[in-house]
Amino acid sequence: MSRIGKLPVNLPAGVTAEVSKDNVVSVKGPLGQLSQAVDRDITVKVEDGVLTVTRPTDQPRHRSMHGLYRALINNMVVGVSKGYEIKQELVGVGFKAEVQGNVLQLSLGYSHDIWIMLPDEVKAEAVTDRKSNPIVTLKSIDKQLIGQVAAKIRSLRKPEPYKGKGIKFVGEQLRRKAGKSAGK
Repeated sequence: MSRIGKLPVNLPAGVTAEVSKDNVVSVKGPLGQLSQAVDRDITVKVEDGVLTVTRPTDQPRHRSMHGLYRALINNMVVGVSKGYEIKQELVGVGFKAEVQGNVLQLSLGYSHDIWIMLPDEVKAEAVTDRKSNPIVTLKSIDKQLIGQVAAKIRSLRKPEPYKGKGIKFVGEQLRRKAGKSAGK
C-alpha cells in the first residue's frame, strides 16, 4: 500500500471538498477554489471532514496514481487554507526588481530590462532595502503554478558557481567553486 496514498486528508475549518460524478475534486476555502480531475479508477470519498483516496488493485499504474492524486488533493487543501509563498533573492550589483500590477520588471545585468507577465492567480511583490539584495515574493494558492513561475524567473539568470551572482531562492545553499589560484 502506498504510504502517501493511504494517509487521509484532513479538511481544516472553513474548507469544503466535493467530488462530482465525473471524478473531479473541487476544494473551496477562504483563499479561493481549486479543482482537479482524478483518474476514473481512483476513488475519492469525503466523510466527516476527512478525504480518503483508494485504488482498486495493486497494478503498478494504480499504485503510482494513488499517491499522486492524494498529494495533489492535499496541496489543494493547503493552498486554499494557507496559500503558498516563494521568496527569491537577486544577487548581483545593480540587480533590481519592480512590480506594476501583474507585470514583473527585472534588471539583471543584461543590456535590456526583462518584463514578465504573471498569471492572475500569482501575486508578486518586490522589496529593495539599502545594503541588501532585492527580494521578490510570489504568493498563490496553486502550488504547481507558483513553482512553475518561480522556476521561469530563476532560469533568466541562474546563480553562477564562483561569486553566486544570479537569482536564487531564499535559504538555498549554492555550491561554490574556488576559482583560480594566485600566480607565482
